[in-house]
Amino acid sequence: MSNSLKPQEAGTTPVKGATNPVQRQANILRHERMQALMRTAGMLPILILLCIGFGITTGNFFSLQNLSIVTQQASINVVLAAGMTFVILTGGIDLSVGSVLSAAAVAALLASNIPGFGGLAVPVALAVGAGFGLINGALISLLRLPPFIVTLGSLTAVRGIARLMGHDTTIFNPQLSFAFIGNESLFGIPWLVIIAIAVVAISWFILRRTVLGLRIYSVGGNPEAARLSGIRVWGIEMFVYVISGLLAGLGAVMSAARLYAANGLQMGQSYELDAIAAVILGGTSFVGGVGSIIGTLVGALIIAVLTNGLVLLGVSDVWQYIIKGLVIIGAVTLDRYRQRGSART
Repeated sequence: MSNSLKPQEAGTTPVKGATNPVQRQANILRHERMQALMRTAGMLPILILLCIGFGITTGNFFSLQNLSIVTQQASINVVLAAGMTFVILTGGIDLSVGSVLSAAAVAALLASNIPGFGGLAVPVALAVGAGFGLINGALISLLRLPPFIVTLGSLTAVRGIARLMGHDTTIFNPQLSFAFIGNESLFGIPWLVIIAIAVVAISWFILRRTVLGLRIYSVGGNPEAARLSGIRVWGIEMFVYVISGLLAGLGAVMSAARLYAANGLQMGQSYELDAIAAVILGGTSFVGGVGSIIGTLVGALIIAVLTNGLVLLGVSDVWQYIIKGLVIIGAVTLDRYRQRGSART
């Protein structure tokens, strides 16, 4: 006779609410999805309230012309913030995207002014952006230098390189071959918006539907565990910084296309702050491993609506900087609150 008895035969009672491992894992996944949804949707009411508030106080916020301006202003930040999302998901940071954008834009304008080589302007901008991202990634992933220090140094150094490239002047090209990107539309939708939507869609697919995306989340969640499970952590870190640089190069194309010009002194200044604010407002955690590209889109729209509304209200540049700074502090505070909430659940 077997000594192994079923729980009922042994006189034990199953614990109320107990589930088998498969069901328990399903419950955990369901809970994580709900948390992710709440992180993203949690900022939607803020976006809606901002729109309603500016609509009431300005009178012309909801005009088609102004909404077109808002979406176009948001587009460049959406592209930069998408790259920043990849980086922050791994627990890193990229403070150099504004300077990289400036350098890539200057390189694109220089290439566009070379007779017979104007068509290379866009590839040059993308290559310059990806190249600086590769340098950042190599210093961080191979030499194990802190991301904050590396990209802070790049912020200054690349800005200087951009100024040297342009001889500290603004470069113009009224015949810019890719100017349509910043000034024309397709079926009524500005090209800037189309590009931003495409970047969000591709980023979403990579992060949510590929093994690479799963590894990015794994590295951000626990780099040591990811390494022990066979993931090349250095390769993932290299990839996300290259993506960030590449998208900064794309942002350079979009910016230069709007202006027919580029310079290394002012172009892209503080863009990294807007990108970081968009990512954190969208629910991506500074510690990595948690976040979504859709949340980043919502965060970028909040930043664009806030900027546009303040301009319509006639708020001075000084106060705009102060308010944006407070928004960034609030975003970091919100991130800390989310972390504590996740620890309790």
